[in-house]
Amino acid sequence: MREFKGRVVAPGTVSAPALVSHGGLNTLASFQKAVQFGDKQATCGDQNNPDLYSKKMKGTALCLPQTIGSTTGGLVLYAAASMDRTPACLLFSKPIDSLAAAGSILISVWLDGINMPVIDSLGEEFLDYVKDGMMISVGADGRVIVE
Repeated sequence: MREFKGRVVAPGTVSAPALVSHGGLNTLASFQKAVQFGDKQATCGDQNNPDLYSKKMKGTALCLPQTIGSTTGGLVLYAAASMDRTPACLLFSKPIDSLAAAGSILISVWLDGINMPVIDSLGEEFLDYVKDGMMISVGADGRVIVE
């Protein structure tokens, strides 16, 4: 078991199995099947991300360095959340980018009953340690426990 501390971007608590990407998450490519084509498990459609491609993202603790790609990123996160097709939480090793931050904040403010905690600045050591399937618990204070 290991504990990491980051900055709270969107508050909440959750426990979920880890899904790890060592490359940036292209939000539009990753969630396109979920938002446009009805994939309720949010299967990653980004062929350029070998860590996530074809894996189910819904309900996971999605661990990643940052998001990349289109300026639609924030809106795509919001749309996926409004359809109940998002990870349980987003955990960033680096400081969050403005588009992912915007989407995360929209979710926490505009969607009643949707809880998707977002923690950033967890450090490179976090991504080196966590592996797919490890259980992660996110605390309201930005603590992330990996078991």
